[in-house]
Amino acid sequence: MKAIELESERLFFRPLSQKHISLTYVNWLNDIEVNKYLESGGNYTIQLLADFLKEQEQKDILFWAIHLKDSNKHIGNIKIDPINFELNSGEYGILMGDKTNWGKGYAKEASLAIINYCFNEVKLSRVTLGVIEENINAVMLYKKIGFAIDEVKTNVGIYNYKLSNSLRMSLHVKNYKQ
Repeated sequence: MKAIELESERLFFRPLSQKHISLTYVNWLNDIEVNKYLESGGNYTIQLLADFLKEQEQKDILFWAIHLKDSNKHIGNIKIDPINFELNSGEYGILMGDKTNWGKGYAKEASLAIINYCFNEVKLSRVTLGVIEENINAVMLYKKIGFAIDEVKTNVGIYNYKLSNSLRMSLHVKNYKQ
């Protein structure tokens, strides 16, 4: 299953591709404030990004670049990958790379649009995610959307210079209020 173009009130979602290669994107991945709670990031180059995007383009996955409608500016990415069709479940991930657009509700808007698509069109019954417990803004967003904590994994790694716990969270279609 491949990502298709979607939109919400203020955003366009375009399948992530090599068209998104930019120094700005590389800078997000190397920005310690942007990547401090991510498993990847740091030491990226244009070539590494190009290789990554080429690899993602060849996969059968739901992976979008988030663009502002008013300027077409690429501000982040969102994905549901992998999808387990036996369990009817998909793993959610989001990166809001453009710090100038943090705090404007774009992560929530993007998340709701993609989750709606996954529940209504893809017919998933559950969306799951993993998040570092100290990533307070992300945890608050996920709870507002309706995600519940299923499990706390202790001491999963060093994030933001601290030994951290990871939360496994899920959202079931029956508990989802759009």
